[in-house]
Amino acid sequence: MKYAKKDAKAYARAHMKGIWAAALTPFTPSLAIDEDGFRENIRHWLDDLKIDGLFIAGKQGEFFSMSIEERKRNFELAVEASAGRGQTIMSCSDQNMDVVIDLAKHAQKVGADYIVVHAPILHFFKAQDETVYEYYRTIAEKVDIGIALWSHPDSGYLLSPQLCNRLADIENVVAIKYSVPRPMYAELTRMAGDRILVSTASEEEWLDNILELGWQLYLCSSPPYLIQTANDLRMREYTDLAFRGEADKARALRDSLNPVREALRGTRPAEKPHSHQKYWQELLGQVGGRVRPPMLELTEAEKAATRAAFESCGLKPGRAPLAKAS
Repeated sequence: MKYAKKDAKAYARAHMKGIWAAALTPFTPSLAIDEDGFRENIRHWLDDLKIDGLFIAGKQGEFFSMSIEERKRNFELAVEASAGRGQTIMSCSDQNMDVVIDLAKHAQKVGADYIVVHAPILHFFKAQDETVYEYYRTIAEKVDIGIALWSHPDSGYLLSPQLCNRLADIENVVAIKYSVPRPMYAELTRMAGDRILVSTASEEEWLDNILELGWQLYLCSSPPYLIQTANDLRMREYTDLAFRGEADKARALRDSLNPVREALRGTRPAEKPHSHQKYWQELLGQVGGRVRPPMLELTEAEKAATRAAFESCGLKPGRAPLAKAS
């Protein structure tokens, strides 16, 4: 950590900026973590694609299929591979609070910049807000590292802007990945934008959120490395244009990516997001690899449809596709 707990909010405000991506975890044919492939992807994402930070071992990273030791190893690999290149935020989400705190302490120990913790699934819905408040307060009390909240419908409920506003007063709560309808995150931005960085996973809403809500952080999903190549950095470019106030140019560049978004979205089987994104990575020349059970692999027909859409979407090539993707 490069800051004291009391300075966590100010440090995040100064440094937690730009485009962050949620990393997929490559697995080998035997389903081990492909450590060399993971390092190579990180180098490519940060050096070639100019991504500012990485979200490690979250849902995109299939944390739910990893042991606690594997999750910790993911943290270590990411910190080592991103050193001097970009920042990291480690997902410590788990239903067991002792595991969350254990992972959070490990992230802090190995030099991560921040952690993110998903709102817990609650089996009792009485006094829900107070339960969630105590959940985050307890975790924050145990560590010094900056914490990002994460509210998503798969918890079974959404954190209200009012509760998030209260949580924003905790000393080392610095940000939120708020996967909710736009009116909710716009309201939270007005209420607490001076104390936490508000963001959401939608790349398609990112530009409007810079221009209309004054956001500085995209936190985050996989589009930064799925809709860009070393020779086609349109997301990076429209983001930088927006930060400079060149709104019309930024919108034109953002909209030019619509065929790429449609190709990606239109060929993705709803039940196979990980295997589809990993296959798309291999078409881009990145290391995709297998998914672990219970996630499902693509069929040959699904790969053929994805490959056809990829080849006609207008994304400028950066690398040769991996042999296994053809």
